[in-house]
Amino acid sequence: MRRILAGLSLGCVAAVLAATMVFAQGAAPAAKTPPANMAGRWTLSATGSTSCGMTFGASSPDATEGTIAPGGGCPFNFFTSRKWSYTEAGLTLRDHNAQSLAQLSPAGPNRFEGKTGAGQDVALSR
Repeated sequence: MRRILAGLSLGCVAAVLAATMVFAQGAAPAAKTPPANMAGRWTLSATGSTSCGMTFGASSPDATEGTIAPGGGCPFNFFTSRKWSYTEAGLTLRDHNAQSLAQLSPAGPNRFEGKTGAGQDVALSR
């Protein structure tokens, strides 16, 4: 009986340590359904700069990630946009090297607003 209890105690300690390590390392934000169907044509605009069309691909209406095909004339380096993902942290646009280009939050129906990594204001709308 003591061996069983000791084994259970060690198992519990191991589980707590594993959970603590994940928490300390920062678990990735959980997937969350975007407030809008991301598939289709969107317009990316930047304060004091140009705007461009982007076509977002998604495998389903409630997809949490997909592809981006940027149109010509995109501001800053958004011409390198290739992927999007949506988590509890919001909408992230990534380039061809999987580097984050911008982090955006919902700002109404079919609109997201946020900033680039360099602090420029950007908006994505239909």
